[in-house]
Amino acid sequence: MSEVTISAADIPVAGPGTLREFWLTYTQSRGAVIGLALIVVLIVLAIGANVIAPYSPNEQFRDFTLAPPAWHDGGSVRFLLGTDPVGRDILSRLIHGARLSLLIGLISVAISLSLGVVLGLVAGYFRGLVETTIMRLMDVMLALPSLLLAIAVVAILGPGLINAMYAIAIVLLPHYVRLTRAAVIAEAAKEYVASSRIAGAGPLRLMFSTILPNCAAPLIVQATLGFSNAILDAAALGFLGLGAQPPTPEWGSMLADALEFIQRASWVVTFPGLAILVTVLAFNLMGDGLRDALDPKLKR
Repeated sequence: MSEVTISAADIPVAGPGTLREFWLTYTQSRGAVIGLALIVVLIVLAIGANVIAPYSPNEQFRDFTLAPPAWHDGGSVRFLLGTDPVGRDILSRLIHGARLSLLIGLISVAISLSLGVVLGLVAGYFRGLVETTIMRLMDVMLALPSLLLAIAVVAILGPGLINAMYAIAIVLLPHYVRLTRAAVIAEAAKEYVASSRIAGAGPLRLMFSTILPNCAAPLIVQATLGFSNAILDAAALGFLGLGAQPPTPEWGSMLADALEFIQRASWVVTFPGLAILVTVLAFNLMGDGLRDALDPKLKR
């Protein structure tokens, strides 16, 4: 039998068959499916927080301060996860905190991804002095610990949720710039780019219409993993008092408010910590599944 060779041009770029193959590859990883399911649950909780949460996140029940969870001695089904030091329902604050955490991740990743793609395209396409200037700046940013850089940015801009998002976006920026630049350099040397250039395509069309779509797969994976980093950094800034300010129901600030009660009422610290753990783990699992599904070399 003669060998049949299939080139990349013979493979359909998009279509039901491609999507079906992607889904089959993605679902081969049980962890990726679990991560996706957890993220879907978080999105549902975030969208329907006003309906799902039993109480307002800032409503105080003065007669039930530090009430234990329902399964503890002295607990009540009225407060399934107990209450915090000022009598607010922990379950309601966690549900509303899911909305805030996803919003922080979405805005921070969107800002850093947009700027990172533009800077990476410019650096990878034009090369020379432009590339050197951009990449050395990114190297300087990467040389600083991410949390320290975020604290420095918030110290300049001032504490607050919006400024924390900007700080997290700046921290994540170098990863997207470096990834985009490497992908652009690899794609720019291929024949289809030379053909488009010969056909009269200008630099902007070559960068955004010809090269960028072929660099999307690693950027999608990095953006997914960036969500978990953004949520962690936001929780760290909130814990330090530089992110969301009380009484905003943000998981990091919930940990900071309840830290002094960790021995007397451990649930006020345990549940926000578990929420951060589960969310970050879910995004990491989904990111690993996307990486395996989008990279042909890793397909089983």
